[in-house]
Amino acid sequence: MSKILVTGADGFIGSHLTEELVRQGHSVRAFAYYNSFNTWGWLDTLSSEIMQEVEVFTGDIRDPHGVKESMKGMDEVYHLAALIAIPFSYHSPDTYVDTNIKGTLNVLQAARELDTSRLLVTSTSEVYGTAQYVPIDESHPYQGQSPYSATKIGADRLAESFYRSFNMPITIVRPFNTYGPRQSARAVIPTIITQLLAGKEEIKLGSLTPTRDFNYVKDTANGFIEIAKKQHTIGEEINIATQQEISIGQLAEELIKQINPNAKIISDEQRLRPEKSEVNRLLGANKKIMKLTDWKPNYTFEEGLAETIEFFKKNLDQYKIDIYNI
Repeated sequence: MSKILVTGADGFIGSHLTEELVRQGHSVRAFAYYNSFNTWGWLDTLSSEIMQEVEVFTGDIRDPHGVKESMKGMDEVYHLAALIAIPFSYHSPDTYVDTNIKGTLNVLQAARELDTSRLLVTSTSEVYGTAQYVPIDESHPYQGQSPYSATKIGADRLAESFYRSFNMPITIVRPFNTYGPRQSARAVIPTIITQLLAGKEEIKLGSLTPTRDFNYVKDTANGFIEIAKKQHTIGEEINIATQQEISIGQLAEELIKQINPNAKIISDEQRLRPEKSEVNRLLGANKKIMKLTDWKPNYTFEEGLAETIEFFKKNLDQYKIDIYNI
């Protein structure tokens, strides 16, 4: 089995990916963000059976020296570390350039110098912006509709340039909207669920009309693993998508029905994106990943939501329900 480094392993998708890689028998080094509290994010919640098989490396993705040190001896690198909250990118874009672009450059440079055998760079469906056609395939134009998406476009194109310039074994992995246990409350599904579970009668949301293609997090993690297994995915950009969409309003109504039928939705102005920044429709094509790999979604949307609700019921005290998380 491979020796694999996961950057951003302390985060939402990264922790699930770390967990699944260990279950499949890989030797995993988890890159977690250094802090003086010695906390490892969501890795701290994984079972002792999983964590005794994980080597934790703390550092900062913006530091090229630490990044290179973490990658030494690794066969494969799954690069997930990033700043991802769109509202925060409106007022702190410098941090997104440093983390998402410079951080990716650090990984690319180290992989080149260390001759890493496989590198997966994580993109996002936000690089496409509002759909110009659907389903959105990998040839869809890029649109920088937020500083976040602009930095992810930049990171993707850097990765492409290293593949083309230095013949490096790079794949750009592009998940559509991932949801599930451990997700930040800044995302829409946890925002709705946590307010409902806290007994709120008025659920505060931004725009209700945009549509999203939601991936359950375990399916997203499995997508990374399946992509890494195939040599013919090198040099490709690959969506992970269900090819199904639901509006935010429909999503909220379904969750209200399941948790608290008496709740009502109200519009919260601070949660609205600027008009030209709002991504109104995301519906991803999954033809390419289905053709190039053995991946397919294992969870229905209903199954994924049920597991997500159950997680938040048990972990509600870890979320600050009464503030708007950006």
